[in-house]
Amino acid sequence: MKKFFIGLIVGLIVAFPLGINFGKDVPLLSNPFAAKPDITERVKERTGEMLQDTKEAIHDATKPVQEKMK
Repeated sequence: MKKFFIGLIVGLIVAFPLGINFGKDVPLLSNPFAAKPDITERVKERTGEMLQDTKEAIHDATKPVQEKMK
């Protein structure tokens, strides 16, 4: 039982910072508390990506109709 708790504590100490870095999209072995993420830039970037993906999906969905119109 003692080994279980030691493994649990060591696992938490290692996994917690790795999880923070994974959530922030930064390298896993960087300092999770030093970098302040720029949330507005991340939102703008992901919104642009989603907009581009949506445009492509609409284009792909309407491609058969556009070909019939020609």
